[in-house]
Amino acid sequence: MKFSRHLILFLALAVGVHAAEKITLRVGYFPNITHAQGLVGSHTTREKHGWFEERLGPDVTVQWYAFNAGPGAMEALLSGSLDLTYVGPNPALNAYIRSQGDEVRVLAGAAEGGAALIVQGDGHLAKPADFKGKKLATPQLGNTQDVAARAWLAKQGFKITQTGGEVSVLPTQNADQLPLFQTGRLDAVWTVEPWVSRLELEANGKVFLEQKDAITTVLVSSVKLLKTRPELVKKFTAAHVELTAWLNAHGDEARALVRAALTAETKRPASAALVTNAWPRLKFTVNVEPAQLTKLVAEAQSVGFLRDAIPLDRLFSGKP
Repeated sequence: MKFSRHLILFLALAVGVHAAEKITLRVGYFPNITHAQGLVGSHTTREKHGWFEERLGPDVTVQWYAFNAGPGAMEALLSGSLDLTYVGPNPALNAYIRSQGDEVRVLAGAAEGGAALIVQGDGHLAKPADFKGKKLATPQLGNTQDVAARAWLAKQGFKITQTGGEVSVLPTQNADQLPLFQTGRLDAVWTVEPWVSRLELEANGKVFLEQKDAITTVLVSSVKLLKTRPELVKKFTAAHVELTAWLNAHGDEARALVRAALTAETKRPASAALVTNAWPRLKFTVNVEPAQLTKLVAEAQSVGFLRDAIPLDRLFSGKP
């Protein structure tokens, strides 16, 4: 069978157009149980049966990027290195405000709870006044737990600065918090699961304060992605909503999958006891209300962050 040159050219162009439609979606998350949707997403991608890929279609590749805490993830999103990310609400608010509302949108909630203030188990920190002169670690300067810790200490009457004060608040990566706590170089840690449970189970830490209803994680998108791929954002958000419902409906299977993901991420076995201990502290939910984030803005301002806050009306619009 003979083909005309015009037909061959048409077929070549058609193949080229199809190839051009291949999309790579770059998504951030943290290797924390509070980011269970991201853990499941990244792990199923790694295992070649991606939860999100199966719902986004064959032309979409999802690349996952792990971060220690929110400020780093939001810097990547603002610089154009990420399209979407799971993140704590405070870094999302900071990025939205820094960009004058032009670069970030909250698509959905992801988790509440799973954050706590852990103290040494020797009983020396029994009441708020006992924190004077002590060292308290948080995951990163300006992240959600860092702001919560500073605001709580201020409410107890302590003078807190970013570099000192009556209680030393020390931004410290989660992986470094545990050995420092075990050796007594930290008196307390304000962090999230699974690190809360690791401090309890592996370092004899005690829960001093638990944030049971606080927003821990939200899903955000860059405005650029919303402008260029609005239907893709809708599909990803729908897959996120479906996964959140699955986490709540399939507890045993979900815990096993999150455990496998943690083991792969941290290169050390995550015990069943660790995940079982952490799970009841968390509520996986896609709901997030503007009033909740408005309250966080006020809290952050009380300790010197988000001083140039702007209205949050566009943050939840889902529109560029």
